[in-house]
Amino acid sequence: MKLSTSRNAHRRGSAALVVILVLVIAIVVGGCVWLVMTRRPSDQQPGRLTAEAEAYFPFMSMNGFDMKATESFSQQQLVEITGRVTNKGNRQVKTVDAVCLFYDPYGKALHRERVNVLKPRDGPLKPGETRAFRMAFDTIPQGWNQAFPQIGIAEMTFVQ
Repeated sequence: MKLSTSRNAHRRGSAALVVILVLVIAIVVGGCVWLVMTRRPSDQQPGRLTAEAEAYFPFMSMNGFDMKATESFSQQQLVEITGRVTNKGNRQVKTVDAVCLFYDPYGKALHRERVNVLKPRDGPLKPGETRAFRMAFDTIPQGWNQAFPQIGIAEMTFVQ
């Protein structure tokens, strides 16, 4: 009789362990789903240009791009893109944000990052003015094809 009691207790303990494991897995999966569903849009997502910025878009240009990569002391890759932004219109531009899209070797988008090209602290970009900018990236994942990213203007604001 002692043997069967011990066996039943062992079975109950194993069943309880399975139930606990299933509950833990369900909680973890549920938590992940909740995080994904309730995540606020990040600053890296491209915004939709306002009608005002969309109308002014043809008067803005970004050119003179150069890209270089360096490795930090912590063995982390830092990619820097420099270039020039030019205001060919008749308004003062206060800020310009760009979205850079990096691809893997198969042409699939791998990393999207939104960066300031023209910051408010630098003062407005006046009509006819060209200004140099620098964008630094230290979070590009492994698997990047090492090619120049696709760059587009995500947002523009103006001096009122």
